[in-house]
Amino acid sequence: MLRYARECSDRLPSSSTAKHSGAPTESPWSRRGSPAADGSPRVPSLPYHEYRAAAGRNRGQDIMASLKNKTLFISGGSRGIGLAIALRAARDGANVAIAAKTSEPHPTLPGTIYSAAAAIRDAGGQALPILCDIREEDQVERAVEEAVRTFGGIDICINNASAIRLTGILDTPMKRFDLMHGVNGRGTFLVTQKCLPHLLNADNPHILAISPPLHMEERWFAPHVAYSMAKYAMSLVILGVAGEYRGRIGANALWPRTAIATAAMAEFKPAIGQGALRSPEIMADAAHIVLTSKASETTGNFFIDDELLAAHGIDDLASYAPPGIADIDIVPDFFVPSLRELRGLPDPDNPYHA
Repeated sequence: MLRYARECSDRLPSSSTAKHSGAPTESPWSRRGSPAADGSPRVPSLPYHEYRAAAGRNRGQDIMASLKNKTLFISGGSRGIGLAIALRAARDGANVAIAAKTSEPHPTLPGTIYSAAAAIRDAGGQALPILCDIREEDQVERAVEEAVRTFGGIDICINNASAIRLTGILDTPMKRFDLMHGVNGRGTFLVTQKCLPHLLNADNPHILAISPPLHMEERWFAPHVAYSMAKYAMSLVILGVAGEYRGRIGANALWPRTAIATAAMAEFKPAIGQGALRSPEIMADAAHIVLTSKASETTGNFFIDDELLAAHGIDDLASYAPPGIADIDIVPDFFVPSLRELRGLPDPDNPYHA
């Protein structure tokens, strides 16, 4: 699907070329367990933490194995993927500013900015919980200023906050349309804009959005065009910023191959059904690869979590799934081909199957 699936297997870890290109190509997950393209054996898979340790020892010039003392500004990181990324950084000893709306416990969704901050500190990082609606410019300005005042700067901007409603055009009130576009597209633009002056002063600065590759296929838009437009808007921000600041800031997007076990799944389940899910830690580990890569070379990519890990020799993903569940039986996400589709297998339960 992404060109780096073939090109990046010998590059650890930075300059993958997963740019937006036309039709999907072969994925490592369509040939899992087979030899590499040149006939050589596949690189043995290691657990993620062992891979990072080995890479740091053997390629110290090419890889920054730790986010220690780096400052991350994360939108919407009180739960789910955003929190998982924050906790992974915290284990390195990073500083994390959590800018989100949830200050009081939600009746159905776990987590607040304060519980997230406590978890970050318990994991070994420094935390700053900031109550912030990223649709409001003054609130984002104050949040960024507070993070800079507290930690001395911003090294990494994570655009994680997102609003969702998986409805067709006749069932999407304009109020919900405006919310999704205000949070997803406009919010990503606004947070990025306010972080940029500080990122330009940072060593190895990165911007990462949790948003899909820009594959313009009808199947990704027809069931929920308003949401799809809003998510693609996040990726368009990344595409533009990557070009405008190429060589100075790394700007990339990351998206999961499969559905992820987060509280937001209550909204997704009517569209993608019930079934086994991968844990948010797969996205956190994939993000860690991006954020510790050389920003001047790793930019303009639309990474998929399992392909990114596989390109770095990590293709045993069993630890991210429920015990005893095969990869192809995990619920697929949308905006990317499923594992069954990549392997040429029937996928009758997937409403997005080509």
